[in-house]
Amino acid sequence: MLYTELLRLWDEAGKAVDARDWQGALSKLLRLILIWRPVKALDQTIAKDERLAVGFFQRAGTLIMASRLEEALNDCISAQKHMRGNVVIDYRQLGLHYKQTLCFSVVVQVLYNAAAVHSRLNQLDKARDILLSASQEKGGGGRGRGEVLPVLLVPEGELFRPRKQDVEQLGQRDFLGKPMVK
Repeated sequence: MLYTELLRLWDEAGKAVDARDWQGALSKLLRLILIWRPVKALDQTIAKDERLAVGFFQRAGTLIMASRLEEALNDCISAQKHMRGNVVIDYRQLGLHYKQTLCFSVVVQVLYNAAAVHSRLNQLDKARDILLSASQEKGGGGRGRGEVLPVLLVPEGELFRPRKQDVEQLGQRDFLGKPMVK
C-alpha cells in the first residue's frame, strides 16, 4: 500500500468515526490493519514507543475486558511508570486530540484500572487500598465496596489521526502549470 493510500484511508476512517459511522470506520481500519486484533495492534504500537503511557493504559483496558488480568495489571503498572511523574500528558502532537485529564488525572485513571483488575481477581482489600490511594490524588474519588469496577478507556471516538498538512497534500498538484500558446 502506498503511503498516500495509507494516509487517505486513515483520514477517511477518522472522518467516519467523527460521523459515528462505526461500520465504515471499521472497514477502513480493517483495510489498514488487515487483521483486527486490538491487543496485537497495541503490542505493535508499544513496541515502537515503549514509553507511550496511553498505549499501556489502553492495552490494560483491552486486556481487562479480555479477562487477561495479570497482563492488565502489569500494563497498569507500566502506564503509571511511564507517566514519569506527570499528572497530564497531551498527545495532540502525535495526532491524538485527547488529554488524559477528563474528570481526573491519568495517574488516577491508571490506579483505578489497577483497582478494577484486583476487584476482578477478588482481591478486594488490595482494590480498596489502591482506590484510597487514587482518592488522595487531585480530583480522585473513591467507589463503593465489594463491587466489580468498570474499566476506564480512552473515550469513544478518540483516535490517532494523520497530520492535517499531510492529508491536505494528498490532492494532485500541477507543478508545471498549463501550457500557453502564443
